[in-house]
Amino acid sequence: MAEKSFKYVILGGGVAAGYAAREFAKQGVQPGELAIISKEAVAPYERPALSKAYLFPEGAARLPGFHVCVGSGGERLLPEWYKEKGIQLILSTEIVKADLPAKTLVSAAGETFKYQILIIATGSTVIRLTDFGVEGADAKNIFYLREIDDADKLLEAIKAKKNGKAVIVGGGYIGLELAAVMKINNFDVTMVYPEPWCMPRLFTPDIAAFYEEYYANKGVKIIKGTVAVGFTSDSNGEVKEVKLKDGRGLEADIVVVGVGGRPLTTLFKGQVEEEKGGIKTDAFFKTSVPNVYAVGDLATFPLKLYSELRRVEHVDHARKSAEQAVKAIKASEEGKSVDEYDYLPYFYSRSFDLSWQFYGDNVGDTVLFGDSNPKSQKAKFGSYWIKDGKVVGAFLEGGTAEENQAIAKVAKLQPSVQSLEAVKHEGLSFACKI
Repeated sequence: MAEKSFKYVILGGGVAAGYAAREFAKQGVQPGELAIISKEAVAPYERPALSKAYLFPEGAARLPGFHVCVGSGGERLLPEWYKEKGIQLILSTEIVKADLPAKTLVSAAGETFKYQILIIATGSTVIRLTDFGVEGADAKNIFYLREIDDADKLLEAIKAKKNGKAVIVGGGYIGLELAAVMKINNFDVTMVYPEPWCMPRLFTPDIAAFYEEYYANKGVKIIKGTVAVGFTSDSNGEVKEVKLKDGRGLEADIVVVGVGGRPLTTLFKGQVEEEKGGIKTDAFFKTSVPNVYAVGDLATFPLKLYSELRRVEHVDHARKSAEQAVKAIKASEEGKSVDEYDYLPYFYSRSFDLSWQFYGDNVGDTVLFGDSNPKSQKAKFGSYWIKDGKVVGAFLEGGTAEENQAIAKVAKLQPSVQSLEAVKHEGLSFACKI
C-alpha cells in the first residue's frame, strides 16, 4: 500500500486530538502538514457527553452537537472545519504498530504513515471484566462506556428493555453518572461496588454519604462491600442475573460496568520511558524520544504545583495538555520558548439535579461546610482539604460560576489557615474572600 507522509501526526481521535488540532490551526499549520489518525469513525467529540446527555430520554445530545471544542465554550469543529484547514482526518483506522526510531505507524489494513513529529493522544481504554476471566462476562447486554459506539449500543438496549432492571457495577464517575441516567430512563437501578463508600478516590465518607442518600431517595439501590463474580444469561445469550461475591443474585436486563480504565501505551512499550502507568514527559509533554509528545490520560508529567510527577485522567487536562504540547512544538520550531505547564487538577460531575466541582489535591485533614442534607430543596455544601496548615484542595456541590471560581482560586493560592474550626465556621465565604 502507498505510504503517506505528514509533518505532524496526532495518534488518537479523542478530546485531546481535537484541541490539539485547534491549536495547530491557531498557530498557522499549513494545509497537508497535519493528520489525525483515529480508530473511531467520527471527528473528535466531547467524551463526557456520553455518560450524561447522550443517554437522556428527552433532549438528548447528538452529533454534530458535541464535537470539540464546545465543551470549553469554543467553536464546534465539524468535519468540514478540518477540511477547510487542510487537516487530514484519517478515521476508522487502527494503528497496530508504532516504530518510533523509524518515525513510522502501520495500520491494521497495512497502511504506512510517516511523520516528523508525533503527538500520542491514545487516551485510556476501559477495564473489562472479561480481562479477569469473570464467569459469563461476555453475555449480551453487559456494557462499557468509552466511545460513541458503546453509547449507541447501550441506547438500543435501553429502548429494547424499557422499564427493566439495570445493575451498575462500580461506584466511581461512570457508575454514579450511569446510575442517574438509567433511573431517568425509568429503570429499576442497583449499584454494586466493593468500597465502603462511593467515589473513594476523591470523596470523603461525609461527602459520599450525601450522594448515597440522595441516590437512595431517587430510588437507586446501593450494595457496598461486594463485587460481581459472575453472570448468568438466558437462551438468547442475554444477561439475566448478576452473581455477587456475598452469595446474592441480582436480576438484570442491562448491566453497565464502570470499574476504571488503563492508559493505551501498548504500542510504545520498550520504545519510550514510562512512569506511574503512563508515558513520562516533561512540562512541555515531550517524551524521552525526540519529536514524540504524549498528552492527556497517558502522560505522566511534572505537576508543578505539588512538585511531583502525576498522571491525570480528566477531560480538562486532556484539553490543556494538548494545547500546551502544540504551543511547545511551534515555539521550538521558531527558536522560542513557552512557559512550563502549570496545571491545577480539576474534576467535575453532573447527575440528576446535582453538579459538583473539585480543585487541587485531596490530601490532609478535611473540613465539611454548608448544607449537606440530601433532603434539602437545594443542597449546597463543600469541603476543604488542609495539609501543613494550608488549604490544598476544595470541593463544592451546587455552586454558582463565581463560587466555583473562588474554590479554584483557593486551591491554587493555598492560603494558610489558623484552625480547622475557623475555616469550617467561615465555610464558602473563606474561599470567596481570597
